[in-house]
Amino acid sequence: MKDTFYAYIQNLQDTITSELEKIDGKSTFREDHWKRPEGGGGRSRVIENGAVFEKGGVNISAVHGELPQSMQNYFGVKDADFFACGLSLVIHPKSPMIPTVHANWRYFEMYDKKGNIVDQWFGGGQDLTPYYLFDEDAVHFHSICKKACDTHDPMFYTTYKEKCDTYFWNAHRNEARGVGGLFFDYCRTSEKMSMQDWYAFVTEVGNSFLEAYMPIVIKRKKLNYSDKQRNWQEIRRGRYVEFNLVHDKGTLFGLRTNGRIESILMSLPPHVQWQYDHHPEAGSEEERLVKILQKPKEWV
Repeated sequence: MKDTFYAYIQNLQDTITSELEKIDGKSTFREDHWKRPEGGGGRSRVIENGAVFEKGGVNISAVHGELPQSMQNYFGVKDADFFACGLSLVIHPKSPMIPTVHANWRYFEMYDKKGNIVDQWFGGGQDLTPYYLFDEDAVHFHSICKKACDTHDPMFYTTYKEKCDTYFWNAHRNEARGVGGLFFDYCRTSEKMSMQDWYAFVTEVGNSFLEAYMPIVIKRKKLNYSDKQRNWQEIRRGRYVEFNLVHDKGTLFGLRTNGRIESILMSLPPHVQWQYDHHPEAGSEEERLVKILQKPKEWV
């Protein structure tokens, strides 16, 4: 399974970066190959200063070795080895009219000292973070997420949409990071789902990403915007940074397993603001966004 899934994310990285370059039309992805001293490595691709995308990363990695003590404590195991691979992407468009998007699809195995698999699971999801909310964009994104889920289980969308709303929640701000999407983790073998079934589900979600996001980019990329709207985008990006550095489990896992720091922090936008005690104007589009983020909405 680990070889099959790693081959899948290699191909998916190629597909996604190719399509993003076509849409941008100016910049291309810089590629870095890196190795982890304890075992494994990855292929990072980053685009910067494009016509459409100010900064974006589409990274894959496959790392293995002894599970660090902090992670052994977290999982409640002793003397365990691990393998983890995944694709993680974050795209920060230049225009505040285009939402930031994040996605991740990953696979994990844990072994005893004899090399036997003692646990394995899939995880991942995709979510949207707008700065100016076009309701039809959120509806489109969620509709594609629901379509990918419904093929496998009619309850998956409702369950994983709720998990997304719960996970991508800035508790210290009492608001969501964005308008959500899907989030699933620890997807293990059960009476209903084999690992092959989970593989089929996770890859279907991964294959749906471009259909969920690219039509929004195409629709919004030519819209005009003001300096004031750009300023709001940078303030909201600050909330994105806060989540990734304070709450995100993927960031924590990468840091605890001696991952490549440039790849871990590629999710951070290049231009961000933290204004003291900032509040949007009453009745504004900015205020409307914040109010929706304070109470997650059913989009489909």
